[in-house]
Amino acid sequence: MISKSETDEPIRVIIADDHVLYRAGVKTALSSKKDIKVIAEADNGMHLLNMLKNVATDVILLDIQMPVMDGITTLPEIKKLYPDTRIIMLTMMDDHSMITKLMELGANSYLTKTSDSEIIYEAIKTCYEQEYYFNSLTNKALLTNLKQRNFTTPQKMMQQEAQLNDKETLILKLMCEEKSTKEIADIVDLSPRTVEAIRDKLKVKTGAKSTAGLIMYAVKHKILNDEI
Repeated sequence: MISKSETDEPIRVIIADDHVLYRAGVKTALSSKKDIKVIAEADNGMHLLNMLKNVATDVILLDIQMPVMDGITTLPEIKKLYPDTRIIMLTMMDDHSMITKLMELGANSYLTKTSDSEIIYEAIKTCYEQEYYFNSLTNKALLTNLKQRNFTTPQKMMQQEAQLNDKETLILKLMCEEKSTKEIADIVDLSPRTVEAIRDKLKVKTGAKSTAGLIMYAVKHKILNDEI
């Protein structure tokens, strides 16, 4: 994805939340940021999906709990129809199992509604430029869920181990360090396109459906010395 800084165009954001005051608060807070523009608002998932047929966007702030069609149901639908759109899930709950489920479904980040405007801004920018925004909440959730899975199904988890070569292992480590595709390409002396191809190959080899899944794989197999 081309950086908006290269085109001088702001990152297009849609806020999907059934609370009018929350939408207004976030929109007002982001209005001071010249590189971000809130282009539309939706009050439920169905409203959002209908809106996306006519409105192109880069990042969606998506509330989990909404009437008519909630964020959990809406998330995979958006990812299926608009795979390049970044989605940041919003909630009042700090639920580790929920965070992991949403990341595996394709969410690019997960924020609590108590997050201040600078955190929201940073998440939008990072998700747009680097695909994912990991914070202490998401990292802890992935690790907690991982330990539970290892405890309950150790044999099954062991069967999923893939044979990675040195280049693939290095790229996986760099991905987990939140390096962008371009940064990884520069470090390993490959083209960004080749790095993306290796990332896709890693997903096939490990059975991961997303970058979050790859991070879980890396931790599980101690590629990062049990740290993200």
